[in-house]
Amino acid sequence: MSAALPTSSREWHLVARPHGWPEAEDFALREAAVTAPAEGRILVRNKHFSVDPYMRGRMNDVKSYTPPFKLDHPMDGGAVGEVIASNAEGFAVGDHVLHGLGWREIADMPAKHAVKVDPDVAPLSAYLGVLGMTGLTAYAGLFDVASFKEGDAVFVSGAAGAVGSQVGQMAKIKGASRVIGSAGSDEKVKLLTEEYGFDAAFNYKNGPVRDQLKEAAPDGIDVYFDNVSGDHLEAAISSFNLHGRATICGMIAQYNATEPTPGPSNMALIIGKRLRLQGMLVGDHTDLQPQFVRDVAGWLASGELKYQETEVRGIEQGYEAFMGLLRGENTGKMIVSLD
Repeated sequence: MSAALPTSSREWHLVARPHGWPEAEDFALREAAVTAPAEGRILVRNKHFSVDPYMRGRMNDVKSYTPPFKLDHPMDGGAVGEVIASNAEGFAVGDHVLHGLGWREIADMPAKHAVKVDPDVAPLSAYLGVLGMTGLTAYAGLFDVASFKEGDAVFVSGAAGAVGSQVGQMAKIKGASRVIGSAGSDEKVKLLTEEYGFDAAFNYKNGPVRDQLKEAAPDGIDVYFDNVSGDHLEAAISSFNLHGRATICGMIAQYNATEPTPGPSNMALIIGKRLRLQGMLVGDHTDLQPQFVRDVAGWLASGELKYQETEVRGIEQGYEAFMGLLRGENTGKMIVSLD
């Protein structure tokens, strides 16, 4: 047990359900008491926590694949940190762990909910992104859900984000004939083609997505990795070749909508083209974890796979980091780092 434990920890609470875009008044940064861990539990000082688009859905009081955040309780999400007190076999003070109690400075949890990680293999923050849930989402969504095969032409929306940027690079590494990405700024478009090796990219704000995709993929696409939905999904359906496959991973275009959003107007093409559109949740693909870590660690070591993070420092910036993510201000994984 550690001798000098902190007596309090700050944590972000959801205090009201947002309607449309979240407001600062919907959240509160509050203090909570810290006590020594009970039997089988550990205390972790968080070093980094993740903010992710799916968290917006958890702020609504609706039944979904993940329970909604409770009002006036700390929010949760991916985090990495250092064990500062342990009352559990197999965990010692100084160990670094990955766990699910982010949005707070100090996490008190059953040791069975923490996984040890090695800061010598990769920076700790990478376990929240390229080597974590984000990277596994890209890997499983492309290779398992979309049944990617060598020679496929791949279109990725939200391509400069944490998941999208990995999808495009993985497709290139595995022999895609062409990889096209969409992003929300000219700077991100440049990043996709110059840094990440995409064959083509476009700024979806510069014109109709359908027209820009047809120009970028004149021979059509075989795989679409969807992080956005809306006009991007409609464009993909229009550009699909026969037997095209879409992984429906996210719908960031709809997360803050206050009215129902219309679906693509060209759904009839799904029949004639014999398309497959499949939703995915990363939790269904944990069996791929060992293979994923092996492959991605190798690609990182060889320099074939690159990643970026947008780091926001200080727990008090948690709300602003999340809003920046929803506004598309991040390049790669959005991370909140704690001092």
